[in-house]
Amino acid sequence: MNIFIGSDHGGYALKEHIKGAFADADFTDVGCSGAASCDYPDFADAVAEAVVKGDADFGVLVCTTGEGMAMAANRFDYVRAAICRDVDDAKMARAHNDANILVLGASKTGPEAALEILKAFATTAADDAERHVRRRAKVDRAKRLADFSALAKDDPEVWAAIKAQVVQEDTEINLIASENTSSRAVRLAAGSVLMNKYAEGYPGKRWYSGCLPVDAAEELARKRACELFGADHANVQPHCGSAANMAVYFATIKPGDTILSLSLDQGGHLSHGSPVNFSGKIYNIVPYTVDRETERLDYDVLERQALEVKPAILLTGASAYPRALDFKRIREICDKVGCIMMVDMAHIAGLVAGGAHESPVPYADFVTTTTHKTLGGPRGGMVLCKEKWAKALDSAVFPGMQGGPLENIIAAKAVCFREWMQPAKKDYAQQVVKNCKAMCKAVQDRGFRIVSGGTDNHLFLVDVKQKGMTGKDAAAALDNAGIVVNKNTIPYDTESPFKTSGIRVGTASITTRGMKENEAAMIGGWIADILSDIGNTELQARIKVQAAELAAEFPVP
Repeated sequence: MNIFIGSDHGGYALKEHIKGAFADADFTDVGCSGAASCDYPDFADAVAEAVVKGDADFGVLVCTTGEGMAMAANRFDYVRAAICRDVDDAKMARAHNDANILVLGASKTGPEAALEILKAFATTAADDAERHVRRRAKVDRAKRLADFSALAKDDPEVWAAIKAQVVQEDTEINLIASENTSSRAVRLAAGSVLMNKYAEGYPGKRWYSGCLPVDAAEELARKRACELFGADHANVQPHCGSAANMAVYFATIKPGDTILSLSLDQGGHLSHGSPVNFSGKIYNIVPYTVDRETERLDYDVLERQALEVKPAILLTGASAYPRALDFKRIREICDKVGCIMMVDMAHIAGLVAGGAHESPVPYADFVTTTTHKTLGGPRGGMVLCKEKWAKALDSAVFPGMQGGPLENIIAAKAVCFREWMQPAKKDYAQQVVKNCKAMCKAVQDRGFRIVSGGTDNHLFLVDVKQKGMTGKDAAAALDNAGIVVNKNTIPYDTESPFKTSGIRVGTASITTRGMKENEAAMIGGWIADILSDIGNTELQARIKVQAAELAAEFPVP
């Protein structure tokens, strides 16, 4: 048993007694080393850090009353420091609260009593009864308010805005296909002191000194990205997906060169050549479309078009395409044309990482992505490429289009990639797809037309115009019921982009919460109920209550 122990001057004598008399443990003493006056938080910090890192089985802290040490240690996430005055306190703290630091007050507890308390603390296991597990989880989670609690004092208005977002996430069903919910670890890295460092350049080749810590974080992110996706090279500096796409364009082609890409109104993305976007202004964009009947890509038609157009880049990827992409077939087309194969996998990156969708990395010259959609990381971008393009890509990002990278966000990307290396993420990726299919079927079975007839990934599109409404009206009605989707164009849409004929529905966020097919089908039924009687505000209010109750059963991480 490894116990980290610390005290201030008021607890020094009792600490030394415990170390000499309690033979059932190996003690790591973090101080203090004498009876001279010292500051108790220094030693509480050291013990708490060891407990959080897993270096200690548990910790012991001693000061005059125990109060100061407990307050200091409990500032750390995942620390539950308990002041124990007797054996019963120690047993209850361990059994009910799974306390991991014993705090003793030297003025309140004698040497022999302290040893008995320590023995009870060390030999009592946490009670796994459901009520205790539930309450401990609430302590750790702190309604997520602990993540930004200092703002309640420092900037109450910003505190209110962030808290409102927390409440919204906790009480509503988020089906925005381009959104997810990051882990606490990702959020903490994103808000870390790494944001203080200017780090123009790349690890080991910075323009500023003092970059060793951010170099380490960026190298972790880069290497983990390569390992996770099997890529030759990764650039993790792009601030967003559009910047990642811009970097590839700048690295490979000249203004005016031709890009063949999926049209925005067919499910593509703004940065793939929309006339209002930089990509459409700088490059010659030739759009391709899905088949009018099947609403799927016809690769034979795409090949004929590519051979005719002779693009410099054939760009694959979408923001609203519900079917699997055949990257091997696209590679064959690119080889026949002699063009660069670029894939924007922003929407499906998590499915790729988890093995629920074929990876484009073995086939493509470049793969771009965001890190926040199905990946569930921080809002940011990334480019993966073959080794022969590494130098050109890095130069395009810096100094070509960006200055100082957001090293705090890059660290959060590293955390996200590590999370995806855990076996459970493969189950998660599969569950996203299962949930999407279950929800889609529930809506489809109620008579709603689904674009392309179904889904292979994390999203599906509902043609609501067929039922006499616009996507804008459908999304508003669902929002009133606590179900958040977005209006979306569908292939060959006759409505304006501000109204649309469809809605886009995604299941990454609800899967992150732990929901499965039964919950997905239930939500699909609610969607159908609301859209079948869109003017029924009483129904919307009733489902809003039910949605909040379901959300409460599956807390956001």
